[in-house]
Amino acid sequence: MKKTTIAVLGVGLIGGSIALSMRRDPEIRVVGYDVRQDRLDKALTSGVIHAGTTDLQTAVREAHIIFLAAPVEQIFSTLRMLDDLELQSDVIVTDVGSTKAEIVREALKVIPPHVTFIGGHPMAGSHKSGVEAASDRLLENAYYVLTPSAGTSEQQVNRLADILSLTRAKVVQMDPETHDQVVGAVSHFPHVLASALVNLVAGYDGDDGWHARLAAGGFRDITRIASSNPRMWRDVLLQNREPLLKIAKDWANALEEVMDLVKAGDADRIEQFFQTARDFRDGLPERKAGALPPLYDLYIDIPDHPGEIGRITTLLGARQINIINLQIRETREDIYGALRITFQSQSEMEKGEELLRYFDYNVYKRV
Repeated sequence: MKKTTIAVLGVGLIGGSIALSMRRDPEIRVVGYDVRQDRLDKALTSGVIHAGTTDLQTAVREAHIIFLAAPVEQIFSTLRMLDDLELQSDVIVTDVGSTKAEIVREALKVIPPHVTFIGGHPMAGSHKSGVEAASDRLLENAYYVLTPSAGTSEQQVNRLADILSLTRAKVVQMDPETHDQVVGAVSHFPHVLASALVNLVAGYDGDDGWHARLAAGGFRDITRIASSNPRMWRDVLLQNREPLLKIAKDWANALEEVMDLVKAGDADRIEQFFQTARDFRDGLPERKAGALPPLYDLYIDIPDHPGEIGRITTLLGARQINIINLQIRETREDIYGALRITFQSQSEMEKGEELLRYFDYNVYKRV
């Protein structure tokens, strides 16, 4: 039986993670494409792909499914290039962009009639980037949204969904416009808010630097997504313009309403404002993957003694528990500080928590 060939165009974090998932099936051959040979070399030596090339035609010629695993703006240019290339007659082309309506419209205009395009959005990410951060578990239990157009063959949609089962993601379907509205509200607009808040505080920060000093801790947590790639988010906002303009208008109205309550001194309704938000927020699944990657953090009380951090990391390392970040918070001389440890996944976090509790450390999920 002839192997299924998967072409992954862009072997970064998402493309590499999809490629690793596809390799679970021995009957699948994964070909990687990238404009940079060094990225392909990393993907090859780490076993992410079976073969790699910087020639687009070579990458897609035998492919049965093509993943466009590139930033949003590059997806458009790649779609246009596919129109001039030799492709299999039953090939499925899909993308991983976080906006869908504009991409689907462009694909329907430029791809050949014998090619099936199905928009896709794997709703998972990581605090790291590049193929070296790729994992066959990155998409596990995350939502993977498919946005087929009205005339797309159901058989082809099912075929793609079957292949995506190798990622162990939850594959769901949505029309492109609905996707962009939902993701605009829960992912794109929060990035705007986080960056706007950081810029506001930066503008307040005078020569004494008090805003920057006191903005550590919780402020860093709620604005962490402001550290995202500026160029990527520029393109996302421009491609999802209409939903975001509507969301921004609704947000401005909501903010004006609560500030009117503050102006009027309406204590009961101010409290209700926070209560309503708290009820909805507390009802969200804490560790489920969504539009924004979850944080897998533990906080550990540690005395301000030499060697304590080294002991903790040694304990975790001896059990092959992967740590992706460490941060000391609220440390004071001769008293307990708080060490925040960020893990790669929920399972790693749970193993770390069990181990540290066994060695009598006080471990918390939040501080």
